[in-house]
Amino acid sequence: MTQPNQDTTRDRIEAELVAPLLALELDVEAVEITPAGKRRVLRVAVDKDGGVTLDDVAAATREVNRVLDESDVMGEQPYTLEVTSRGVDRPLTLERHWRRNAGRLVKLTTADGTTLTGRILAAGADAATVEVDGAEHEVHYAEVTKALVQVEFNRPAAAAAGEPDEPDDDDVEDDITDENTDESGEDA
Repeated sequence: MTQPNQDTTRDRIEAELVAPLLALELDVEAVEITPAGKRRVLRVAVDKDGGVTLDDVAAATREVNRVLDESDVMGEQPYTLEVTSRGVDRPLTLERHWRRNAGRLVKLTTADGTTLTGRILAAGADAATVEVDGAEHEVHYAEVTKALVQVEFNRPAAAAAGEPDEPDDDDVEDDITDENTDESGEDA
């Protein structure tokens, strides 16, 4: 469980990163701070339409470093920065998550306890169309309590139309790590 101070710091970091990363056409998906001995690990997950590339992660890392260097939000305690893609294991909680995963298999649970596994056909502002056993279901986001993309090693050709057969950047979480150090190489 995170401490209130960590929650406040996390919220401040996210607020400072949203606009600069949006300028790079990236959405801030998550900001996590975890203790690691005398250091902390600051993990920032980003995403965008079409998926995140290694170049996107590198550009985001530079921008996050710049913003944090100009801010006092991380305080004096040293930290390790990790900028990563959203990853397939993160739940679908926003319309853009559903839209970006159209064509993929999803397992979801609704507020009434119903569990469905089907392919996302389309995503609108308030609901997605999911094909389950050949039948289309409209699933309203407000009724979904949990939704996770299912990893498919042999996606049907129709589902992967226009997409490569091998895993893409959405399927593989890419990390670039940057130690927070000053110019002498000492911990900042």
